[in-house]
Amino acid sequence: MSHRSVADLMTPHAVVVQRGTPFKEIAHLLDEYDITAVPVLDEDERPVGVVSEADLLRRQIAKLGASTAEGIMTSPVVVARPEWSVVEAARTMEKHKVKRLPVVDDTGRLIGVISRSDLVRLFLRRDRAIQEEVLEEVLTRTLGVSPSAVTVDVADGTVTLTGTVEHTSLAPIAVRLCESVDGVVEVVDRLTCPGDGASTPGQEAPE
Repeated sequence: MSHRSVADLMTPHAVVVQRGTPFKEIAHLLDEYDITAVPVLDEDERPVGVVSEADLLRRQIAKLGASTAEGIMTSPVVVARPEWSVVEAARTMEKHKVKRLPVVDDTGRLIGVISRSDLVRLFLRRDRAIQEEVLEEVLTRTLGVSPSAVTVDVADGTVTLTGTVEHTSLAPIAVRLCESVDGVVEVVDRLTCPGDGASTPGQEAPE
């Protein structure tokens, strides 16, 4: 069980500009493609900065002399790697207060861009796909719980676990693992464990 990677969600054909791209052309690209920022590439297609809507506004308000991407861009650029999990990408965005990250390969060349909106798409994952992953990966393969022992219901990303597990300690583990499944919004724990310190009908609890 693993989170989807940046490579799974990134936009591979990103809109980019060069150091010498004029201010007005950058503004036109942001408007035309309905994006909030563009990577600035050098001659080797390596990102050297990012020009965002905020950068353009700052330039206008401050009446700066810079009129090309090189003079407006924010640099150095924060990048992501394709093998990163979406969790790593989200944490990096939060840490650096950015909405998108250029994605680079082992040589530092741009291969795509991942944005907050790409990460949000995870929560549009179909309930059926979430249910299958919880049943097959979390309960059966990872925890060794029989599919007949626990019922998994998923509605709008909310996972409800109902049934019996052998040990009390398995319940919180199952909940944590389900919470880590991509697309899960909330986990409702209705798991019971009649074998741990509780008596079942017709059977006394062990002393």
